[in-house]
Amino acid sequence: MEHDVGVNKLQQLHLGASNSVTSEQISPLLTNQIEGSQDIQHLQDTNKELPKLLDYASYLIHLAVFGILGVLTRYTLDKLFGPSVGHVTSDQTILYLDLPSNMVGSFLMGWFGVVFKEDISNVSEHLAVALTTGYLGSLTTFSGWNQKMLQLSVTGNWLYVVLGYLIGLFLVAFSIIFGIETAKGFRWFLRRRNTSASETSRHKIKANVKSFKNHLIVMVVLLLILGLLWCVSGVLVISEFKNDENSFLWIGCIVGPLGVWIRWLLAPLNRHGLGSTCFLNWIPFGTLIANVSAACIMAALATTKIYVNTRDCDTIIKGIQFGLLGCLSTVSTFVAEFNEMRESMHPWRAYVYYVITICSSFFLGILIFCIPIWRLDDRLHNFDN
Repeated sequence: MEHDVGVNKLQQLHLGASNSVTSEQISPLLTNQIEGSQDIQHLQDTNKELPKLLDYASYLIHLAVFGILGVLTRYTLDKLFGPSVGHVTSDQTILYLDLPSNMVGSFLMGWFGVVFKEDISNVSEHLAVALTTGYLGSLTTFSGWNQKMLQLSVTGNWLYVVLGYLIGLFLVAFSIIFGIETAKGFRWFLRRRNTSASETSRHKIKANVKSFKNHLIVMVVLLLILGLLWCVSGVLVISEFKNDENSFLWIGCIVGPLGVWIRWLLAPLNRHGLGSTCFLNWIPFGTLIANVSAACIMAALATTKIYVNTRDCDTIIKGIQFGLLGCLSTVSTFVAEFNEMRESMHPWRAYVYYVITICSSFFLGILIFCIPIWRLDDRLHNFDN
């Protein structure tokens, strides 16, 4: 899962450790086995790590580019299934706007964050982190899910709130299970096809992107793409801020990478536990902090938007909510952790983790969002009388 990849790499960055090529498990996507010492030696010669600072910068660039792509994909799915096109999701029902993106992201997490995680890491650890933490983490959003339930609670639709949390969990949990099972089937199919392709496979291994030169090439290309995405987003924000209802998207693309970076930096807290005894180390505190904090900030900004009630404020806040907080919180990692706990020796931990995340986010949201709105409505009602 994405937090495991992030934790391992952060530890390598801080401790200065380097991976041994001979100890890696070669992906079944590439070959069934490595024959001969020449191939091993070739891999050892080309698999050189980047300097620490450059390697760290490469991770940040990968995360930023794929995070923006995740934001754009989430926006597309919201529009496709939302009231303007598909009429499947809306703000007034338990099928909230971000549900399709959360389901798609959870399904893809079953592929790239569970079944093929190690295979992708063997090709490029930067790519593995970019796909899971960057793309899938930004494609899915927990803060958006929680905020829609808070909005339903403001209007007194408490049954919708309960069903929204329960059905939402069921759908994303089923999505990752379906993704895992289909990925396993695809892996089996690839292994059947690759049983007699060892020569071709060894050639593919020699093209491994872990070489120092290829690291730099990929890093420079992604840096150019990131600069282009930010420049285009900035131009569109300036030109369409006053008259385009979708200008919040371009603000989200600008600030979205910051949310991805913060969530990646919080990843080492997963499996760490509390105190020197590592108490409750089975709780992924990094993901928990990211989701709950994003949900609280989302609620605070929603309250501010209602109190200020201007077009410019609405656009800026909506862009921050959609980009920064949408990328800071994640459902794909959350449901992957939930599924891992559910299949462990202690399946009850999955439901405790779910309840802690939902209850803390929702009740803090009640204090931050619902109570101020209720008080505002009471004052307006008394003023009218």
